[in-house]
Amino acid sequence: MSFQMRMLDSQQANFTQAMDDLLSWESVSDHQVQQTVLDILHQIKSRGDEAVVEYSNRFDHLQVNSMAQLEIGQEQLKEALDTLPEERRVALLEAAERVRRYHEKQRTESWQYQEADGTVLGQQVTPMDRVGIYVPGGKAAYPSSVLMNAIPAHVAGVNEIIMVVPTPAGEVNQLVLAAAAAAGVTRCFTIGGAQAVAALAYGTETVPKVDKIVGPGNIYVATAKRFVFGEVGIDMIAGPSEILVVCDGKTDPDWIAMDLFSQAEHDEDAQSILISWDADYLKQVEASIQKLLPTMEREAIIRASLSGRGALVKVQSEDEAIELANRIAPEHLELSVENPEAMAKQIRHAGAIFMGRYTAEALGDYCAGPNHVLPTSGTARFSSPLGVYDFQKRSSLIMCSADGASEMGKIASVLARGESLTAHARSAEYRIKD
Repeated sequence: MSFQMRMLDSQQANFTQAMDDLLSWESVSDHQVQQTVLDILHQIKSRGDEAVVEYSNRFDHLQVNSMAQLEIGQEQLKEALDTLPEERRVALLEAAERVRRYHEKQRTESWQYQEADGTVLGQQVTPMDRVGIYVPGGKAAYPSSVLMNAIPAHVAGVNEIIMVVPTPAGEVNQLVLAAAAAAGVTRCFTIGGAQAVAALAYGTETVPKVDKIVGPGNIYVATAKRFVFGEVGIDMIAGPSEILVVCDGKTDPDWIAMDLFSQAEHDEDAQSILISWDADYLKQVEASIQKLLPTMEREAIIRASLSGRGALVKVQSEDEAIELANRIAPEHLELSVENPEAMAKQIRHAGAIFMGRYTAEALGDYCAGPNHVLPTSGTARFSSPLGVYDFQKRSSLIMCSADGASEMGKIASVLARGESLTAHARSAEYRIKD
């Protein structure tokens, strides 16, 4: 059963509006979702463990009586890793090592310098004490998500990494538990949804309160993260996954079709876009899509995603393709062209840039090394991938010498009196030498 994928041309009169329509995404949850989440947050904040158990039984169809039944100990995490089939265990550990090695390069150290008068200025970098990792559970379990969220925190030096993962109907994913062991997770609770976010944000008798919550989840999780921001830090409010491929028409069209599928299979709202200045090539990729789609396990989801939010876009030139890519600011950007490094230098807005015909975005999802938690829905204009820096804090260091305090005091005094803040001025003036 063939279907029509949206075809756009930059020369058509309504192209700008058509692109706006294609890219628009409303991530704000509706009033009913917000009210439900607010109720859950209130209950967890006021009733703690009792409410967590109640919501876990209700929403995840469990039958537990206490939080002890919702915690997985270190021995069980280690056992999950040790008993994985050899091929999976090796792949998981190799991926973890690659992710760790990349993130080691991101670690920022403290620094300071001394001015001529002896004043010392600098920056002290310290890790957060405790963070929470939210991991989707059940059939849609993502061990790669555990690695990408926990390893940067571990590299940053965070002492406690608390993982929450729902187990609907008691379904525990051993690969997720194994990933937790490989990534250095400290404690693991089998809870999910807004109640898990609330437990991490406020703390309960059993779940420790954290400083920051990271990791993807459904609309209830995203809404809860939005509401608890300020009580704790959060990584981002993520929209559906997306890929933008820029191709010069010389890559095997089957490869590109499958790269588009790799995002479309996430869910019906995921977005896959191909841009090229070769009209014939766009037709070849469309033919590959029609040919390969029936072979896909998640055919229905891919079909819905590509027909609803996907597009094949014809532009006039490579320069126009770059301009459009910067306007879209995609989560994942594949540059399937002859000289990808030169093109990458002209990309200002993208979560991750995959350079060259051999660099499938899927490699970045699992094992290349850079983080796969990336800004979506155009937020790459002002946001960056999750990294070690998200789990570190910076404190300014200031130590004035007597001479430095005297000279700076004169400046501060003038500015403070200009703002009518007399105590500020006099505080500085006390240190001015006669």
